[in-house]
Amino acid sequence: MNADKPAQTAPLSPPQPPADLAFFASTAHDCAYLNGQSAVTVFADPEAAMDVSTYSALAEIGFRRSGNHVYTPHCPACQACVPTRVPVASFQPNRNQRRTLNRAVNFSINIGKAVFDDEAFVLYQKYISHRHAGGGMDNPSPEKYLEFLSCDWSHTEFVQFRWEDQLIAVAVQDVLTRGLSSVYTFFDPDFSSISLGRYTLLWQIAETRRRQLPWLFLGYWIGDCQKMLYKQEYRPIELFQKGCWQRYDKSQILPSS
Repeated sequence: MNADKPAQTAPLSPPQPPADLAFFASTAHDCAYLNGQSAVTVFADPEAAMDVSTYSALAEIGFRRSGNHVYTPHCPACQACVPTRVPVASFQPNRNQRRTLNRAVNFSINIGKAVFDDEAFVLYQKYISHRHAGGGMDNPSPEKYLEFLSCDWSHTEFVQFRWEDQLIAVAVQDVLTRGLSSVYTFFDPDFSSISLGRYTLLWQIAETRRRQLPWLFLGYWIGDCQKMLYKQEYRPIELFQKGCWQRYDKSQILPSS
């Protein structure tokens, strides 16, 4: 592998956020990704009118959504969190990804609205208790579940994946002006042998392409965070660095912190 300078993607007239939109920085808090580090988060004004177009423009400069809040890390002494997206027209699955796709040919998939569903909520509880026990997300209420995943102003979809009528995964995605944004995915840990996290992301890449949208936004790449390393297997991938998106192909090493 080599670390050649990545190619800079050509500008395609992205949407622009309103010039009068205000932003606010949080106080320093413990970093959720790097032990022993503090973090600062910048939020778009929660009192401002937000819609899909405005959020799409913010996503293209590295912002994410959690519930109704639109945010980006902005830590004075650290630039470890790097926004990522997959240019879906150029993506080709590797050998392991093809195996995952072949193992899951019997899935049934339904794209629905971001509404409460008892079956999905039970699956979410099971996933959180298995994957994030003690991490501050334990024992979620239905209200907290929807508050985290859905939003008053976004075009959010809950994509359900079933195996023989059993719900085994839900991928939450936002529809943006020029792409899909992968918000969160939860799945049945009893089915970990079929790589549900990988499969749902591959499906989202294919679905973004099917809708003739150019990018799937994946959130942040953090080179020193083990749970973020999965993103490096989806190539080509683009990272938002120094004010522009830069492309990394299969032969190129993603930056560490």
